[in-house]
Amino acid sequence: MLYKLKYINERGESIEFKGNQYDFQEPTEFKNKTTNPFNLIRFEGFGEVGANVQLQKAPFQDGSTHIETQLEERHPYLEFVIVANDWNTLSMYRQTVSQVFNPKINGRFEVSYDNKTFILYSIPESVPYFGDEDKVGRSQIVSINLLCPDPYWRDPRVISRALRAYQGRFTLPTTFPVELGIEGDTTLLTNNGDISAPITIDIQGPVTNPQVINKTTGQFIRVNLSLSENEVLHIDTGRPRKVEIYRDGRTIENALGYIDHYSDFWELSVGPNEVQYIADAGNANAIVAVAWQNRYVGI
Repeated sequence: MLYKLKYINERGESIEFKGNQYDFQEPTEFKNKTTNPFNLIRFEGFGEVGANVQLQKAPFQDGSTHIETQLEERHPYLEFVIVANDWNTLSMYRQTVSQVFNPKINGRFEVSYDNKTFILYSIPESVPYFGDEDKVGRSQIVSINLLCPDPYWRDPRVISRALRAYQGRFTLPTTFPVELGIEGDTTLLTNNGDISAPITIDIQGPVTNPQVINKTTGQFIRVNLSLSENEVLHIDTGRPRKVEIYRDGRTIENALGYIDHYSDFWELSVGPNEVQYIADAGNANAIVAVAWQNRYVGI
């Protein structure tokens, strides 16, 4: 097998599969008790995702106009054989498989090859199916169908970049309004994935009316509120969208209602994005963190 495959559920329980060819019709006595008992036969899920192409057609138009394409859910399929020294051990391994692939618990696949690792969030569609045992009760084929509501493979690393704080703008009481101040630092953030990536933004107070701008796309998100020194504003532009205020590591308020009406829950477009942070007032030494994961349609 040219890649390593592992499944980990939300409890941290996991199974790693090996890919050595094994004739499960005629099992071999295993002398090494530490041999991996889970031998991969087939994994389908590297690609194989349907797409819903949205088209619009006007009267008398030749052909149609493409509006948007949406990927459907991914449906990985996993098939492997359990190999054991005796029936009791085989039964114990079956219980382990059922425990790790519990359909009431979410999980993720990890695929590694060529010094690269990708993850795919999944949930089993049912309890694993156990086929017939071999003649001596020491091997058994298992098949599992899974569902991925989010069809994208991801980089396991959450990339985080800091934006230096602005120096606040203010207005002098002269006969005409004059706005002074220096705009916040501009940083180049690069999305190396196949599609746009949702971001999370964490802003430490004290700050008033913070705003993070994607100058590449022209979109921004502004929150009309003031944070104290021990408060952190957390924004997640993915789904479900979140805008929350934390104090001492605990959520104290849902701040979605403070979002400016002209704001966008923007994402990092593919390639370089010029991102800037500004605010009306606050601590000039503050740091704003923007984080994301690269996403891929297939690997």
